[in-house]
Amino acid sequence: MSKDYSSPTFDEQDEYPKVTQSDLDRAIYRVGLKPGPRKRRVTILLDAGLIEHFKAKAGERGYQKLINETLRQAVEREELETTLRRVTREELEREDTESELQPASMI
Repeated sequence: MSKDYSSPTFDEQDEYPKVTQSDLDRAIYRVGLKPGPRKRRVTILLDAGLIEHFKAKAGERGYQKLINETLRQAVEREELETTLRRVTREELEREDTESELQPASMI
């Protein structure tokens, strides 16, 4: 084996500009061709008991991921509750309207 061949190294500047945080902020994360979900770093103060609860429950998985999933489920439940309430109101209104339109002998 010969050690005579190696890739050339260059000490001169790259032809590509340096990537800055602002470049990364403007970037679109994609999964395939569709934009993927994006996470943002935040600082939040939580009760010590809450943090210990999530750490104990999460185990190897990571407590921050578990907190994220729990918050997402709460939002989805709220959206589901809102949708169910709207549908229920619409159905009740429809039934009231139909009963008002029927002759008294059919009721």
